[in-house]
Amino acid sequence: MDIRYVGGPTAVLEIGGLRLLTDPTFDEPGDYPIGNRALTKTAGPAFEVGPVDAVLLSHDQHPDNLDRAGRAYLSSVPLVLSTGAAAERLGAPVRALPNWTTVELGGDGLRVTGVPAQHGPDGTEHLVGEVTGFVLAGDGLPTVYVSGDNASLDVVRAVAERVGPVDVALLFAGAARTPLVEGNLTLSSEDAVTAAEILGARHVVPLHFEHWAHFTQGRESVAKAFAGFGDGLRLLAPGERTRI
Repeated sequence: MDIRYVGGPTAVLEIGGLRLLTDPTFDEPGDYPIGNRALTKTAGPAFEVGPVDAVLLSHDQHPDNLDRAGRAYLSSVPLVLSTGAAAERLGAPVRALPNWTTVELGGDGLRVTGVPAQHGPDGTEHLVGEVTGFVLAGDGLPTVYVSGDNASLDVVRAVAERVGPVDVALLFAGAARTPLVEGNLTLSSEDAVTAAEILGARHVVPLHFEHWAHFTQGRESVAKAFAGFGDGLRLLAPGERTRI
């Protein structure tokens, strides 16, 4: 598979003859309102994505995972897989993919399964909203875990128990924090290492650890935490592509 990093939570995945996109965020830097506060974006996308076969949308309710330009982009996509709440709010082409349900995409038998994600500490779901992750798999294809905005290692353990070792883990990190809740909204760099170990991941591609001001850890922290991971870490620069 090929992975190319757009920025923030957004990456293009080419696998099984398909071109997939995670969490479209294409707006330029600036302040983006959410409720009575705003999230500050510090960098725009590294390149223009172009057409894709499907979008894997972890959730729609936060502008750092689906921004204005990202919402407009969805109208050009044949299929968007996401949460039930996102499907209700956005309508077609967004389709709910409940936890542990699977759809098959394309002619090469790529299967996409919805898996749990928890966007904050225990008990904060009513504040942060519904979020999902994904597992991609197929005969002769690598098994790929896309965490979405998940902060819980217990959730990672549940995924590992169901899907076994993964070849590639796309882990949303950055230890995001806002005044909304006490605690991290996404994995810290150190928790991302633990998640990779739990998953038995051969390769890790960190996402969503930079380009927004509410991250408390960034590129340097990720690199330091994964120092012992060797060539298994693919810490991409914006616009960079890696083949696995």
